[in-house]
Amino acid sequence: MSLVDVAIVGAGPVGLAAAIACKRAGLSYVVLEKGCVVNAIFEYPTYMSFFTTAPELEIGNHPMVTGHDKPDRRDALMYYRLVTQREALNVEQYTEVTRVHAAPAGFTLEVEKRDGTPGVVEARRVVVATGYYDNPLALGIAGEDGENVSHYYTEAHPFMGLNVTVIGAGNSAADAVLDLWRSGVNVTMVVRAPELKSTIKYWVRPDLENRIKEGSIAAHFNSRVVEIHPEHVVVQREDGTTWELPTDFTFALTGYRPDLSFLDGLSLATQPDECLVLDEHYQSSVPGLFVVGSAGFAGRTNQVFIENGRFHADHAVAEIARQLAERGVQPA
Repeated sequence: MSLVDVAIVGAGPVGLAAAIACKRAGLSYVVLEKGCVVNAIFEYPTYMSFFTTAPELEIGNHPMVTGHDKPDRRDALMYYRLVTQREALNVEQYTEVTRVHAAPAGFTLEVEKRDGTPGVVEARRVVVATGYYDNPLALGIAGEDGENVSHYYTEAHPFMGLNVTVIGAGNSAADAVLDLWRSGVNVTMVVRAPELKSTIKYWVRPDLENRIKEGSIAAHFNSRVVEIHPEHVVVQREDGTTWELPTDFTFALTGYRPDLSFLDGLSLATQPDECLVLDEHYQSSVPGLFVVGSAGFAGRTNQVFIENGRFHADHAVAEIARQLAERGVQPA
């Protein structure tokens, strides 16, 4: 591939917003996505609804029209797919960026396509918009990699009548537990903290608390799963004692963190909370490398969403256009 002005890593909503901004600024670009367009949303629970309203998910001034207050997963997939098509965005799906190197013109990106074919992309600037949802936090316990364990919840139907353990106490865990219970699943929560997270959606938390209080959903607080077996998990209490909880399937919904290992070697500066050092334009400590959306906020992933992350792209691309114009660089 010939030199482009901007290589965008990730085709989520923020990466697509960056592509639209590049197009409108007259910059050549390519979006490199290791999965499908908005792959993280595709991986969301099948019947998930967003916390927010449609206008707060819009990019490129394309209106998002839904028949209900809060868009659901299907609405979002259709919307971002149509925006990509109508803008004719240059997206290379199923193309994973495996390494980024500094180069005379800016950066060299090593890529690998779905069939394993390697390739190289040369770019003057790089915008990283990979999010964090594809990198779950590992528990580091025996059995975590078993076939009866997942860090992602889809839907309840396959688990009717089974014993299911959900590890975690945030929004993902709360939504999964309630959906499982309503679908006839014998579901149990195991929570390390003494209570549910305060960040659970305000209309979901009372529902879950009441189901726990009435005994419909079992919840073990100040406890943690220390082993996972095909037919049970081993739970450790706060005092160190353990017991076996019958379990056919386990959902470890304990959070996610950005994976920027493909940037190893660039010596990115980080803050004490693992967030990257970024300027007001979301440029990293490596000149010309911008990180937008939640990818740069490992320690604050609960503060950066589509709603505010989409604006990072506009700031970053505006600065890229300014830098290239200041240097008299003609668009590639």
